[in-house]
Amino acid sequence: MQLIEQGNQEAIRRMLSAEPVLIDVVPAKEIVPGLKDRMILHAGPPITWDRMCGPMQGAIAGIIVFEGWAKDLDAALDMAAAGEIEFDPNHHHDAVGPMTGMTTVSQPMLVVENKTGGNRAYCAINEGLGKVMRFGGNDQEVLNRLAWIRDVLGPGMGGALREMGGIELKPLIARGLSMGDEMHQRNVACSGLVLRAIASSMAKTSKDATALSEALAFISANDQFHLNIAMAMGKAIMDPLRDIEGSSIVTAMSRNGTEFGIRVSGTGDEWFTAPVEMPEGLYFAGYTEADANPDMGDSTIVETIGLGGFAMGASPAVAGFVGAGAASEAANYTHRMGEICASENPEWTIPAMDYLGVPTGIDIRLVVETGIVPTINTGIAHREPGVGQVGAGVVRAPMACFEQAVRRLAEKLGIS
Repeated sequence: MQLIEQGNQEAIRRMLSAEPVLIDVVPAKEIVPGLKDRMILHAGPPITWDRMCGPMQGAIAGIIVFEGWAKDLDAALDMAAAGEIEFDPNHHHDAVGPMTGMTTVSQPMLVVENKTGGNRAYCAINEGLGKVMRFGGNDQEVLNRLAWIRDVLGPGMGGALREMGGIELKPLIARGLSMGDEMHQRNVACSGLVLRAIASSMAKTSKDATALSEALAFISANDQFHLNIAMAMGKAIMDPLRDIEGSSIVTAMSRNGTEFGIRVSGTGDEWFTAPVEMPEGLYFAGYTEADANPDMGDSTIVETIGLGGFAMGASPAVAGFVGAGAASEAANYTHRMGEICASENPEWTIPAMDYLGVPTGIDIRLVVETGIVPTINTGIAHREPGVGQVGAGVVRAPMACFEQAVRRLAEKLGIS
């Protein structure tokens, strides 16, 4: 149908012409639209407290204590169960968050501006590895780290980014691909490139040598630091694709530990959901599949823009880490994802695949026609609250989401 093809051409044009720049770090209460006191934004499509998984509930209890709304975790759980907290998806507020995806008023938010689209997107700063809130951690160590990010790292990064005029992200991603990152489970190169870009400005704007040293050490020790930047970038790139008449391009994929949801350009902000699947992967010592929670997080926005599982060919090392098979199989994942995308990105290429552009623009029609669903690189959280990450792997989006979306788009276009 000509309207669909025209809509998809426009969607791809907007994707490829986006100019995302990391411009600032700002407290959420000052910049996230619609965010209020005693409101918690979470990953994935909408969900009520009684349907949330263990790590999501654990993170919510922790962030309630962090914000000072309750004195301890038990009181926080009572508040949430009693309906005293308002819940809403990050995606409804121009934001994204990894795994549990907690966003509340006190947190410093990375701000990525799409200079072409004129829009902004937000994501909290990556907490590091180990027991962290994004995997359901909620003890005092977790809360102390969040307070330090709020009081020291966030303001330090914000001042530096304003002083230097921001960091252009498209060329940084291109370089990261050539250095072995796929931007979901492997962010080693891009995290180092961000540190290299911002360090001198942080030194120039810092008034406390100890705080500066701690901040630079934290970034340098966190191989996943860039992930949250990539997520905000993905949201900034994809939001201008919403509501293009006829377009069958996916604008968001996300999961909350209970359901997987997608949004499609031609159907606006409507969610199409299905039960989320369990990741398949490798587990840390002492843990097995019996400990794992179903997949969760807004980080699938990076696959939506052609990175993560779609760019596995750039990162053979990650194939073994997530249990996706031999390193030589990495390119096959990228080729397979290319079968369900409308285009390639000529600016984000994979040298080891003869500079193939990463697959760009997931087309719901191609997903249903081919029977191939998006492959997503992911972390694995323990199913119980408070434990944290127990492994890493790959997960597949449920076909039912795409079938629902195809039917709804056809209905809107009057196609029987």
